[in-house]
Amino acid sequence: MSTSQGSHRSPRRSAPAPVPVHDQPTQEALVVPPQARSPRAEARRAARRRKGKGRSGPGEGLRRIVPQALVVAFLAGGTSAFVANDKAIRLSVDGVPRTLHTFADDVDELLADEGLAVGSHDIVAPAPGADLASGDEIVVRYGRPVTLTLDGQRRQVWTTARTVDAALRQLGVRAEGAFLSVSRAAPISRRGLALDVRTERTVTLLADGRERTLRTNAATVREAVEEAGITLSGQDTTSVPAGSFPRDGQTITVLRITGSQEIREEPIPFAVERTRDPELFAGTEVVERQGAQGVRRVTYSLRTVNGVRQKPRKTGEEIVREPVTQKVKVGTRPLPTSVAGADGLDWGALAACESGGRPGAVDPSGTYGGLYQFDPGTWRSLGGSGVAQNATASEQTYRAKKLYVQRGASPWPHCGRRLYR
Repeated sequence: MSTSQGSHRSPRRSAPAPVPVHDQPTQEALVVPPQARSPRAEARRAARRRKGKGRSGPGEGLRRIVPQALVVAFLAGGTSAFVANDKAIRLSVDGVPRTLHTFADDVDELLADEGLAVGSHDIVAPAPGADLASGDEIVVRYGRPVTLTLDGQRRQVWTTARTVDAALRQLGVRAEGAFLSVSRAAPISRRGLALDVRTERTVTLLADGRERTLRTNAATVREAVEEAGITLSGQDTTSVPAGSFPRDGQTITVLRITGSQEIREEPIPFAVERTRDPELFAGTEVVERQGAQGVRRVTYSLRTVNGVRQKPRKTGEEIVREPVTQKVKVGTRPLPTSVAGADGLDWGALAACESGGRPGAVDPSGTYGGLYQFDPGTWRSLGGSGVAQNATASEQTYRAKKLYVQRGASPWPHCGRRLYR
C-alpha cells in the first residue's frame, strides 16, 4: 500500500503490515499522537522537512522508512506482553462468584487489588501465596463468630457457614429433635449470632411410687417434670435443683414434702458463782443466793419426706426468762484439829466400825454417809455443807467430835463403845 505526501494512518494494537522500501511515508504517519510531542521535537521535525524539500533521492527515503519500522516493532512487542500478563480469574466470595481480569502474580496480590482482607478464621483456596494463572478459581469464605450454648455449656466458636443449618453440620452438632433458638434457615452475618441448642435427652423420673422415662429437650429439671405430667405443690421439690440442666441418662426423684412447726419451752441452766470467804472454815459452803433456771421458747420445723419423718430442725428461739446465777461462799479458814472433851477418844476405831474407814462410804438406803455415817440433817447442823461423804476425812472427824461433845456416844449406838478402847 502506497502513501502520498499528506496521508495519515490510524494507530492499532495489532502489528501493521510491512512497508515497501520504495514508499516514503511522512513523519505524520508515526503512531505517536500529536498531543504527546514536545515543542523541541516538533522543531527538529520541521527542520528536517524543510531540508527534505530539496532532496528526494533513494537514500533519503530509506532514512525515513527505518524509524517507522522500529516504532511499529516496539508497539507489536508491547501488545504481546500486555496480552500475556492479563489473566481471566473466577473469584468466589462467600458463595458469590464473578469473573475478572487481573495482572496479579499471586493470590495475595489479587486479594489486595480487590480490597479483600482475610484473617485467621477465614478460608482462602488456593493458599494466599499461590501463583495465579489464567482460568484459576479463587474461593474466599469469611469466618463468622457464633456464641453456641449446647446443652447448657456455652462456648465461642467460628464457622464459615452462611446459615445456621450449615453451621450445625460444620460443627458436628447432632440437631435431630433438638430445640434451636434460631431457625435452621436463618442466615449468619459477618457479625455472627448467638445460638442455643438443646439436644434430645433421656431422663428417668421417680414420683409417687412410679417410674417414668422421658425423651426431652427441656432446659431445666422443672420443665422435664412438667412434661412428664407431674405436679409439684406446696413444699414439694426434686432430688436435684429444679433449675439445673437435665443430663442424658439422669434419674430425678420427686420429693413430696409436708411440714409443720412445733414450739417447745426448754430450761436454761443457771450458773454457780463461788466466792472465797476467809471467815468460814475450809470445806464449808454457804449459799448466799439460790439459783433459778431460765426458760427459752424454741421453734422447730418438722418435715415428712415421701412419708418418712425427718429429724426436727431448729428454726428460731427466744428467751422467755433469764436464769438467775447462784452465789456460794466457800470457806478458806483452816479447821481446828481438836475439840475439848473429845480429843482423847479412839476416832479411828469408830470410823472402822461405822464405815470400814472409807470417807466416801454410803449405806444401802442412801441416807447415811461418810466415816461416821452422818445423816444430812445432822451434818448441816454441825456446820457442814452438802453431805458428809463429799467432805474431807479431817472435816468429818472434826464435826464428829463436835457431835460427841453435844450428845456423847449416843449417835452411834452399836459402835460408840469403840471410842473408849
